[in-house]
Amino acid sequence: MQEFPGLIWDPRLWQIVGLSLQVSLAAVAIASLIGLPLGAAIAVGRFPGRRSLTVILNALMGLPPVVVGLLVYLLLSRAGPLGSLGLLFTPRAMVVAQTLLILPIIAALSRQAVEDAWREYEEQLRSLGAHGLGAALTILWDIRFSLLTVVLAGLGRAAAEVGAVMIVGGNIDGVTRVMTTAIALETSKGDLPLALGLGVVLIAIVLALNAGAFLVKEAAQRRSG
Repeated sequence: MQEFPGLIWDPRLWQIVGLSLQVSLAAVAIASLIGLPLGAAIAVGRFPGRRSLTVILNALMGLPPVVVGLLVYLLLSRAGPLGSLGLLFTPRAMVVAQTLLILPIIAALSRQAVEDAWREYEEQLRSLGAHGLGAALTILWDIRFSLLTVVLAGLGRAAAEVGAVMIVGGNIDGVTRVMTTAIALETSKGDLPLALGLGVVLIAIVLALNAGAFLVKEAAQRRSG
């Protein structure tokens, strides 16, 4: 069993960390591009079924990861409708699974944030002629620093996810093994130093991202004040 202090030089650890960041950041970027405008549109728009859609979106925030993994597996398997793409057991399949998992979180949280801002700025925006998608995008830009928390919530969910990426990625060494699946595997094998090392790196990354977002938000508030 490898000593804990020597893990910092272990190329396996940093290969796993690199793939984890690549998959999670790609999933968050895609989910944000879809989820932020979707949440804003639901918050600002007035259309039949809006409340039902809001309830469904909030419910999907608690969607079990293994269910998402199973659905993506069925879609990407050879017998599935997208099997010809050959994405199963690849990092791309993991990105798809994580995107579907965190999309409702980002959309629901951004909807709430935009709705709160819309109550405050609705009359002003309407007087300027902004409505519909234009008003939603205007509010998104205005509260962009506050939305960092929403994006980080999605990133934290993606980085900590095990079940879905295990199912669609297969936890293949050097191909689809990420921090969470590696921690689970190494713990079951009894290689606790590597599992602990990956756990420390995961926590450090989450803390660094949150600290950075907090500093950016504080700096923006000081400039606007």
